Amino acid sequence: MLLKQHFILFGGKIKHIHGILWSHMDYLLEGVKNAAGLIVSFDPEIFTIVGLSLFVSMLATFISLAAGIPLGMGLGTHSFPGKGVLLRVIYTLMSMPPVIAGLFLFLIFMRRGPLGSLQLNYTVTAMIVAQICLVMPIIVGLTYNLVRDSAPTILRLGVTLGGSRVSNFFLLVHDLRRGLAAAAVSGFGRAISEVGAVMIVGGNITDKTRVMTTYIAALKSMGDYSRAIAVGIILLLISFLVNTFIYHVQQRGEDAETGSPNPKRRRARSGKSRERAT
Repeated sequence: MLLKQHFILFGGKIKHIHGILWSHMDYLLEGVKNAAGLIVSFDPEIFTIVGLSLFVSMLATFISLAAGIPLGMGLGTHSFPGKGVLLRVIYTLMSMPPVIAGLFLFLIFMRRGPLGSLQLNYTVTAMIVAQICLVMPIIVGLTYNLVRDSAPTILRLGVTLGGSRVSNFFLLVHDLRRGLAAAAVSGFGRAISEVGAVMIVGGNITDKTRVMTTYIAALKSMGDYSRAIAVGIILLLISFLVNTFIYHVQQRGEDAETGSPNPKRRRARSGKSRERAT
């Protein structure tokens, strides 16, 4: 009898939990449905924020690549006093919390700070600088690790062929292009998903410094979950498209080096060959 009562009580709790989960799932599905409507209708506010987010993150990543790749290659191919300390600093900065970077930059750009005369706080420029501070250590560190293992063999080949320093540099970039592409994706991912630093130096000002991540945080606090889900979906789609592009670039590079196409291309070519034979 007691066992039967326990089963009845347990079954009632299961039904109660199931009802709660279903109600929350229904609410979530409704939010996704409304988010899809906002995306399909090309809501002006959302896509303005998406455009600013892409501009800030892509420019910060491009500048970080332009400066970080040569620095990483220089560290990987040269030895000098204090190199070990510098590498430890770079590795520390690779995992630096974004709010720390944002706080330091805010103090530097504030009116009483060293660069207060530039009045950069709460501007897009400050947001780009903040993302560069977060992305560049990643580019430098990953490039250094790539070059440290591969540079001696590649540079010896370049010297044997009579190449100059500039030509050897581009030879190194060409041979390490797939690893550098992965480093670029890692840097862009760090930039596009960052919220702490850009919130501090940008201020999340409407129509001025509001980007996707800070917008999602603001929408969550306001309870506008449909818009938050819509922006989140767009952010995930951007990450998916960027990673898909890099994957195809790397796959084509591997096919070109090995001379063997991937299975899909191989099947397509064999199918065409059979058609021609018949």
